[in-house]
Amino acid sequence: MSLLQIKENYRGKKSYHFGETAFEGTRPLTDGEISVLEHNGNSVAGGNWQNIFVQKAPGAFNPELVQHCEFRGTVVIGVLRYATLKFHDLELDCGLYHSYIEDCVFGDDVCVRNVRYLVNYSIGDRVILFNIEEMFCTIHSKFGNGFLKHDEDESVRIKIGVGNENDERAVLPFESMLPADAFIWSRYREDTRLMERFVELTEHDNDRYQCTCGIVYNDVVIKHTALIKDAKIGSHAYIKGAFKLKNITVCSSEAEPSQIGEGVEMVNGIMGYGSKVFYQAVAVRFVIGRNCQLKYGARLLNSVLGDNSTVSCCELLNNLIFPFHEQHHNTSFLIAATVLGQSNIAAGATIGSNHNSRSPDGEIYAGRGFWPGLCSDFKHNSRFASFTLVSKGSYQNELNIIYPFSLVYMDKDSEHVCVMPAYWFLYNMFAIARNNSKFKKRDKRVVKIQHIETDPLAPDTIQEVLGALERIIELTGRTLELESYQKAKDYLHQNPSQDLVLEDPRLQSKYGGKVVKAASGYKEYRKIAKYFAVKSLIEYCRLMNYATLSRDIIRKIASIPLYTVWENIGGQIIPQKQRELLFEDIKTKKIQCWEEVHCFYDRCQENYGAWKARYGLYVLEQLYCRVMEEFSTDIYKDICNDVLAVSDYMYESSCQSREKDYTNFFRAMVYRNKEEMEAVLGTIQDVDFLHQLEQETKAFNNELQVLFSEIL
Repeated sequence: MSLLQIKENYRGKKSYHFGETAFEGTRPLTDGEISVLEHNGNSVAGGNWQNIFVQKAPGAFNPELVQHCEFRGTVVIGVLRYATLKFHDLELDCGLYHSYIEDCVFGDDVCVRNVRYLVNYSIGDRVILFNIEEMFCTIHSKFGNGFLKHDEDESVRIKIGVGNENDERAVLPFESMLPADAFIWSRYREDTRLMERFVELTEHDNDRYQCTCGIVYNDVVIKHTALIKDAKIGSHAYIKGAFKLKNITVCSSEAEPSQIGEGVEMVNGIMGYGSKVFYQAVAVRFVIGRNCQLKYGARLLNSVLGDNSTVSCCELLNNLIFPFHEQHHNTSFLIAATVLGQSNIAAGATIGSNHNSRSPDGEIYAGRGFWPGLCSDFKHNSRFASFTLVSKGSYQNELNIIYPFSLVYMDKDSEHVCVMPAYWFLYNMFAIARNNSKFKKRDKRVVKIQHIETDPLAPDTIQEVLGALERIIELTGRTLELESYQKAKDYLHQNPSQDLVLEDPRLQSKYGGKVVKAASGYKEYRKIAKYFAVKSLIEYCRLMNYATLSRDIIRKIASIPLYTVWENIGGQIIPQKQRELLFEDIKTKKIQCWEEVHCFYDRCQENYGAWKARYGLYVLEQLYCRVMEEFSTDIYKDICNDVLAVSDYMYESSCQSREKDYTNFFRAMVYRNKEEMEAVLGTIQDVDFLHQLEQETKAFNNELQVLFSEIL
């Protein structure tokens, strides 16, 4: 039978990967090679070796390197010669040994040893498969993607029910999915046409009629693994001791190798580049972003986990989580939540333990920087502004925390929930100052597709600050029975140190809440909003090579489109109107695939600096209740003084916060002497961040002095 006849007979039976390219440069076995193979204990179904193909090049195939294997179907073997593959302490000779092999294509210089069942796989170059029980691929595999094949029923489609346990926010996973994609898909469910188009975008590159084979790309090592079914494994991935890998894609590359370790079970999902899953972790119906870690028995179910996140020991169910999420404790779980990143879930936090109805339809929606304290629990539904720090407690009623950078705690003498606005600026400025630097250092992605805003002071948080300022003014007027909005505002300006407590019934259902230290919070919010505005202008001038901010340049910036409503979309801050434009382009089919959606994100990021500078002007105009053209010299001096004070305070308070670790009696008392303490903690002079912050503060203050020099 000719090679062409063999290919035609095979086509359509199990896989289409045996196309023309798989057979290029190959030939059938010679009688001499067959004799050597049989002498070495190899066999083939029916005793017919005609479906086994090897490389034509002289010396490219050494039959001595195939021993005690059983073949079935069509098998294509690449270059097979005396060579050794080494990975860490594992060193094995190339060849096929003691394995069952059916319908497979092998690249060059592979080592397949003790694979008891290997069916329907395309194996790349320099791959090690060692001690594997079962490794096979069915014709209906989608490798964790949420599309369908011809004649498949909708019920078999893989969906991820993020944000809500009732699956009404479900998204379809796909290999290039970003947290931004999952967010826009899960949040705007009322737009039925948009939902239809998202499915079409996902199906865009799907050949519904093509059968599939499993794929293992070059330089992969898989050893001591029980079951691999319907898997696509990227190059340079390392898999050791896994229990079950079923219907998944492992994205991996030489620059960003991924790793799966002992006892891991992963079913129906996508694992991102450079990620690591090990030590009995379980993931079912998932998308894991780039540079993530899932370990120590963690359970990730029906969830999308953003880039640069670490999850261990805990349980996460039905969540959409943006980048830089930390959750490390066996006693914590997070259920039915959308968390906008840079978050940290403490031990004992049970977020999802007490829904407000008998049906599983409650949700938590938390802005970035969400940090619930030890042993906290919340009632669904609850919503939290950005950088909300929640003190330890059991919160039995729904919460609506609209004050960013706040501390939330329960009143000891009542059922009220208390909120201290701007707490981070008043008492924990070190955390704010360090935040941007900390996350940038933790970002180990080589390829950064998902844009991530790591600065705590950005348009998304500042718009929350402006909203909180308005709410404080409104509540002040109501509490003090002042006649007008302006009088309430004047009172706050004139009494910044007043211990003002405001009743806010919207903070909590049933009992309401209190805003404590409202006047101090108001003052801090205004100062930090000015700081953001000026910093945005400095960054834009630096970008455009403007030496100073003249009135002409201010007019140029004012001509940039103004966006006053911003959204955190997967970690990237995008104007609401731009997101609406994206939706319109998707619905009108101007955008045809997810790759074009990602290009739209890129264009938004390119314009982000200009849009942010324009928003900075708007913030200053809102704070001073007049347009920039009407700003007097005194106003500019006031802006400079306030921003300079914030800049210096960030550095000074950061130093003071760190210094407490060395001077506070209770922190030092566990050490026998100062020398032991410094041996364990180092000295304050060793803190690299403080040196970096000192240099950044000096540079910023110098730029600030120059920025308004022409105007002043």
